[in-house]
Amino acid sequence: MSIKILHIDSNHPILWGQLEEAGFENHADFKSSKEEIEAKIQDYNGIVIRSRFKIDKTFLDKATNLQFIARVGAGLESIDCEYAEAKGIHLIAAPEGNRNAVAEHSLGVILSLFNNLNQADAEIKAGQWNRESNRGHELDGKTVGIIGYGNMGKAFAKKLRGFEVDVLCYDILENVGDENATQVSLIELQQKADVLSLHLPWTPETDKMVDANFINAFSKPFWIINTSRGKNIVTADLVQAMKSKKVLGAGLDVLEYEKLSFETLFQDNNTPEAFQYLLQAKNVLLTPHIAGWTFESHERLAQVIVDKIKKVCAK
Repeated sequence: MSIKILHIDSNHPILWGQLEEAGFENHADFKSSKEEIEAKIQDYNGIVIRSRFKIDKTFLDKATNLQFIARVGAGLESIDCEYAEAKGIHLIAAPEGNRNAVAEHSLGVILSLFNNLNQADAEIKAGQWNRESNRGHELDGKTVGIIGYGNMGKAFAKKLRGFEVDVLCYDILENVGDENATQVSLIELQQKADVLSLHLPWTPETDKMVDANFINAFSKPFWIINTSRGKNIVTADLVQAMKSKKVLGAGLDVLEYEKLSFETLFQDNNTPEAFQYLLQAKNVLLTPHIAGWTFESHERLAQVIVDKIKKVCAK
């Protein structure tokens, strides 16, 4: 009997093609509501999804023949993982698929902030030639602190090897430091870091982690980069820290206000006051959740998922 897979989001065509070649039966439904998918999910053995909707207990109870859920991305926060695993469902993600893209993006954001590249570009295009106000900073000699030293954090630290910087990492797991970063306590990282880069999943422990108390625990004013999840930062507290110059600049690829699908920004039509500040601030660089969104990672993510599905189904 062939294994039937329902693709809930579009992905790179090699994912569909290679699964088909391997004997899997592919079905696509990119438009139906969660409730409409639930009505037929018992017919499928596998799901391939990005982030269109949350796979919760209600969904999983209806998925009586499900063997695996494959998310084409790094995190699994849109899935009730504990309940799925209790039902014997394999969970598949692909953090190794876009780690290089995230690392390069993070480095680009730091260099842009340090050298006022976006601000200077906008000013020249507006007819302004401002040299002194665009005097930059050099990354060499700085201490970069990385919180979350898994696939993304390690890839970013590797990119920093060409700079004369001290790289520190903090992680809830022990002994994850390597030749590219020295593992330290959170307190030591906060004492020494000039730049903070977040590479965290979104969990109950990391939700709203970067708040006023967290920021004020840093010994020095610092720059912050977030390419992980928007809800890891309390935006209002970040803005207050920027106003007081405790935070010197921010590069945010993710925002607290994003929908779970990451496809749109706001859950309603109101623009939060903190976000209005970010939109106007010259020392803020905003991107629409694209750190891992390269042409290369698009293909690599799909390939990783194909390989993992084959491995799971071969058991």
